Amino acid sequence: MAASYTSTNEAVLFWILAVVSVAGAIGVIAAPKAVYSAIALAITMIALAVLYVAQDAPFLGVAQVVVYTGAVMMLFLFVLMLIGVDSSESLVETLRGQRFAAIGVGAGFGVLMIAGIGNVSVTGFVGLTEANRDGNVEGLAALIFTRYLWAFELTGALLITATLGAMLLAHRERLERRKTQRELAAARFAPGGHPTTLPNPGVYARNNAVDVPARLPDGSASELSVSAILQLRPLPDDGKPEGEGESR
Repeated sequence: MAASYTSTNEAVLFWILAVVSVAGAIGVIAAPKAVYSAIALAITMIALAVLYVAQDAPFLGVAQVVVYTGAVMMLFLFVLMLIGVDSSESLVETLRGQRFAAIGVGAGFGVLMIAGIGNVSVTGFVGLTEANRDGNVEGLAALIFTRYLWAFELTGALLITATLGAMLLAHRERLERRKTQRELAAARFAPGGHPTTLPNPGVYARNNAVDVPARLPDGSASELSVSAILQLRPLPDDGKPEGEGESR
């Protein structure tokens, strides 16, 4: 009776995390942008990790955060930011029939989940005390490398395939030869680029205002030294700014 009893704190924690997990899962498929979907999936994974820790599986919870949320999801976000996927590009199928394949795989996964839950409900399940008798890490390792070895190897192959797919999406085919350093420099200064860093404004001993232009070697004022959003303060003929001695 004590093993089957659920405390109020456990029930509250479960229902809160369950709502967060389901909301994140819905956000994965309902988000208008791929980056938002990846963030929603990361939220779902973090909620599942907390559920694992609450079920006396700390190693599995930490692995969920470090491996999936910290490594795999960050890889997906990095690739999405590299390729710049938007809503218009996401509607174009690069592989013919991939939507129907995704629906079939999802339906098959749902059948497996229903079958697994039904099997546990009929045959019963081992309690956490028995499963973690030799420790959570030892018990998890015994299950992964004995009973569920095939599923573990299949998951590893799936992760490798996802990594290769991310690399393929981030790859860009070069359609023209690579420009040399000389050509890049010529293209940079062709529209009138400045060869060095721009001078700083207010380079006068008695004035440090940001709207005062710097003086060039020939004594003229450099308008490039003042930001375009500021009104340039005119210089008198002697080269000294108006309001000499003032500081802003």
